[in-house]
Amino acid sequence: MKTHDSRNGVASANRSNQHGSDATHWTHNPKNVAFIGDYLPRQCGIATFTSDLYKSYNSFISQSNAVVVSVNDTTDGYDYPSEVRYDFYQHDQEAYRKAAEFLNSKDTDVVCLQHEYGIYGGPAGNYILTLLRNLTMPIVTTFHTILKTPNEDQLLVLKSIADLSSRVVCMSEKGRDFLINIYEIPDDKIDVIPHGIPDMPFVDPHFFKDKFGMEGKQTLLTFGLLSPNKGIENVIRALPRIVEQFPNVVYMVLGATHPHLLKHEGETYRDSLKKLAADCGVRDNVRFYNQFVELDDLLEYLGSADIYITPYMNPAQITSGTLSYAFGCGKAVVSTPYWHAEELLADGRGVLVPFGDSEAVADQIINLLVDEPMRHAMRKRAYLVGREMIWERVIQQYANSFAQARQERMSTINSQSPYAMGGHGSAAFKLPTLRLDHLYRLTDSTGIIQHARHHLPFYEEGYCADDNARALILALTLQETGLGDRKLGQAADNYCAFINHAYTEEHRRFRNFMSYDRRWLEEFGSDDSTGRTIWSLGTCIGRSGDRNTVIWAMGLFEKVLPSIVHMNSPRSWAFALLGIYEYQKKFNDDRLAKTIQRQLLDKLMYCYTETATDDWPWFETILSYDNAVMAHVLIRSGDERLVQIGVTSLQWLITLQTAERGHFQPIGSNGFYRKGQARAYFDQQPLEAQSTISACLAALEVTGDSEWHRIAIRIFKWFTGLNDLGLPLYDQQTGGCRDGLHIDRVNQNQGAESTLSYLLALAELYNTQKQRAGTKSVNVTINSLIEG
Repeated sequence: MKTHDSRNGVASANRSNQHGSDATHWTHNPKNVAFIGDYLPRQCGIATFTSDLYKSYNSFISQSNAVVVSVNDTTDGYDYPSEVRYDFYQHDQEAYRKAAEFLNSKDTDVVCLQHEYGIYGGPAGNYILTLLRNLTMPIVTTFHTILKTPNEDQLLVLKSIADLSSRVVCMSEKGRDFLINIYEIPDDKIDVIPHGIPDMPFVDPHFFKDKFGMEGKQTLLTFGLLSPNKGIENVIRALPRIVEQFPNVVYMVLGATHPHLLKHEGETYRDSLKKLAADCGVRDNVRFYNQFVELDDLLEYLGSADIYITPYMNPAQITSGTLSYAFGCGKAVVSTPYWHAEELLADGRGVLVPFGDSEAVADQIINLLVDEPMRHAMRKRAYLVGREMIWERVIQQYANSFAQARQERMSTINSQSPYAMGGHGSAAFKLPTLRLDHLYRLTDSTGIIQHARHHLPFYEEGYCADDNARALILALTLQETGLGDRKLGQAADNYCAFINHAYTEEHRRFRNFMSYDRRWLEEFGSDDSTGRTIWSLGTCIGRSGDRNTVIWAMGLFEKVLPSIVHMNSPRSWAFALLGIYEYQKKFNDDRLAKTIQRQLLDKLMYCYTETATDDWPWFETILSYDNAVMAHVLIRSGDERLVQIGVTSLQWLITLQTAERGHFQPIGSNGFYRKGQARAYFDQQPLEAQSTISACLAALEVTGDSEWHRIAIRIFKWFTGLNDLGLPLYDQQTGGCRDGLHIDRVNQNQGAESTLSYLLALAELYNTQKQRAGTKSVNVTINSLIEG
């Protein structure tokens, strides 16, 4: 079993007892996430949040390959860092559609949208709907503002975004309440995830004060982009009473003026605050830091503060990033009772004062400065709760939401599938036309290229004996069925030549992986690759009508066959047994082949008797890849007792791999299925379908029971869309087969293993159809079955 996915460009091979983790299909973290929002260096709270979210996801999610799509408030945009792969102007509606096309072409797992009124174009930001409606992947939206009394446009836009999203995120319980009761969003669609914060140690403020020349002073701090709704003037008006009792108090106002305010009014507001401080006689007790600070600097400012103040004037603030940062760093907080503050500072974790009440601000700050034990107890309570808000924990909650969104997207696709109502195509099934275009596209003078990026051969990852053996078996099967042509014969010679070169006399087995520049990458290959190559040699001897090819294969077959007995993989024994069965079509009385056949069957039966139980009639304690081949070889053994065991184990395997709605549902390669543990449902591989079809057709041949043919046809339909997603893996345009079925989509790459699995399954079904219908009646239509 091989997988190769263009999402990360990584190929993996599971050849001989290489079993994966036991993770279930809904728990793995999506890797290819696209974050949409505004982004640093744009000066905006959402830009900071999107940046922190992206960086934290890449830091804490293994092998993350996240990207950012940023929205600009200027036509010139910004000098973005490299993670911003695409940006567009907020007032250009067509640009939203193009951004969706970009994300669709990236094969993105999940889109995470940051929503805030004012950063997207159109009435109430409705241009963003153009982007969302054109996306093909699940969407998770974080709502940063949730209005209690939205106007008609605001209500419609937020509800539409929620409808287009698989999951929505808010940062407080009040936000959840509003989403349910005002915007009519189902509760089970909402994830409450707190605003993330950096993981800062609990420190004494004196540790950082010298950085700002604050030694021996009591420090108050407010930070964030400066604008009139922040209520800073109310703190300045409270300062005379505070300074009267604590002359060394300094109020630090940190933050650049909001860019939109600066553009229209300049520094008028900041200047008015400075004048107010002078008029109140506290000019020397207020320090303005007119800068947009980076995270490291911000943490030092926060660290130096004795008390943090958020004196905002508007109660309708569902989320405050600045409050979250200060709270999580263990600051004593005085705040007006806007929505987020009410929730976060409850139970003694902070102090609330009425809006616009300077006297109350003075009272509470004086109380906290006087009563140090109370202040430090408040700090500790806040810090302990804040541990649940650090980015490492918040990111895992986002990852869980992303994974759930993908799972729910899969369920939606299932419910819309033509097979969801139980229709499995009861009418007579016509086998598709056989096309060899992609087989030839992947084949060159050396052999068959093992991987592809979409339909294009991926030369970088070279060749392998496994796939050349499969390709040779396919060519021989097609030639025997009457579907071969001259071009296929030439390709078969190339596959033979590759196998011949793969043989190593020293080890009496085959090397497997070869680079594109024709260098072998190992001394010898896995047990399974040697077993599969033996299978191809036996097929050459049993099916080829070319005397030279048979003589060549005979020599290698006799050299390698004895070595298989000393290998440890049950699949390698099974592959070799298939080769022996093919060989015996011509040479049934060869004593060497018979002896090794008996030894391998005995080894397989020992595995079976050691492992099998009534509820697990199988050869191993795990179902991994190419499972059906072990039942297959018992069915073809000719031993009545072994045939019955093979049929029983295959029936069990098929029952296990049949979904509730009746379609084929192979064991997923993302964890496989270990006895007594959770089963993996994805990623489903074409190899499993082909292997199981082949075993069913063997059971049909041996038992004569036509039900096995019906099962084989049903499993074959997995390739054409009768599967968990209702999506075809076979690509009619290219003639290739896609590499697997993920939780919410197909892997668009069309590598050799997948394409050969499809073609082998189709070729065997053609062969069975020919045998069942009779040669004469089939020959009339056989030429119309092959194309390319």
